[in-house]
Amino acid sequence: MQTRLVTTLLACLAFAGSSHAADFTLESPSLAAGGTLGADQVFDGFGCQGANRSPALGWHHPPAGTKSFAVTVHDPDAPTGSGWWHWVVHDLPAGTRGLPAGAGTAAGSALPVPAVHGRTDFGTLGYGGACPPAGDAPHRYRFTVHALKVERLGAPPDATAAMIGFLLHQHRLGEATIEVRYGR
Repeated sequence: MQTRLVTTLLACLAFAGSSHAADFTLESPSLAAGGTLGADQVFDGFGCQGANRSPALGWHHPPAGTKSFAVTVHDPDAPTGSGWWHWVVHDLPAGTRGLPAGAGTAAGSALPVPAVHGRTDFGTLGYGGACPPAGDAPHRYRFTVHALKVERLGAPPDATAAMIGFLLHQHRLGEATIEVRYGR
């Protein structure tokens, strides 16, 4: 009886895991997990010289019930006490499975409708590349796709990245992340 109960519980756990975010993955031809961020994704300003171009991203096997996606890039090592938000885009339709390189332009013309950019910690819309202080140890940059249980996040147009992050936590079904490093 006990063996049967344990087997049933393990089967239930396996089933529950398969219907959630266990297989949700993020990939990029420009980013290697644990690798170094390339010059294309580095900011052009504040003493940094890069192309300030968002990388191509693709995701697979989102959790059941996903109604939209959001993409964020966060540097938890920035010397601010709360890290630094480099990119926030939300309201990506449920059928979206990636973004092309350069989709992070402020105009948002490469984003699928009705997706929108949120404000970054640069105070602007769109992708803002890596630019850690000179002499710091390399910073971590977390590129994350969030699967959400709502079609629209409901963020006001002038929402800060922190406000959007709060809404993401409220509505997230799962997430997939690639973490890279960059220092100068």
